[in-house]
Amino acid sequence: MNEPIDEPRRAILRRLGAATIYEAQGQVGAMDSGIKSLDPSSFLAGRALTVDVPPGDNLFIHHAVAAARPGDVLVIDAKGYREAGAWGDVLTLAARCAGVAGLVIDGGVRDVDSIVAMGFPVFCRAVSIKGTTKNQAGEVGGQISCGGTPVRPGDIVVGDRDGVVVILGDRLTEAIDAAVERERKEDGIRAALESGALTLDLLGLR
Repeated sequence: MNEPIDEPRRAILRRLGAATIYEAQGQVGAMDSGIKSLDPSSFLAGRALTVDVPPGDNLFIHHAVAAARPGDVLVIDAKGYREAGAWGDVLTLAARCAGVAGLVIDGGVRDVDSIVAMGFPVFCRAVSIKGTTKNQAGEVGGQISCGGTPVRPGDIVVGDRDGVVVILGDRLTEAIDAAVERERKEDGIRAALESGALTLDLLGLR
């Protein structure tokens, strides 16, 4: 059963960070490095509302915003298409009004300054001034691939300056516990380094 992402858990996820979560869950769930934040200081965490659209068309992105619930993160497979801005300032405002927590799109966006000014977290593959069509069918709520990683509706998506990681929808507590333990071990390594130890010894690399 999917667990809620309340504010305390969101704060923990932000402190831990996407990279630590990825490592702690066995180095799985990371989207490829081409998916980057428009604003490096932004952070997102929420449950995925998945969207599948044809390259260069954003009709079903509008459908997804209409279907979104507060706290959702829109995760869009736009087929990696870089030569159109399938998301812009109008959709950003609509999403904010719907309580959407952020966007991850394997494709392009535009109106960057306006999006950043609105404080809306967007992670994308490209920025393009070109427009899209709005006449091709897509799907909202199916399993997709985004940034080379499978995403199912209800999976947890965490994004920050390091990248985006996906946690299986029913493993939030498990992922947090593992990441907290990894953080604890790394704190021990840092303390040992400050006392003169070498990474070769601490990590068994001799």
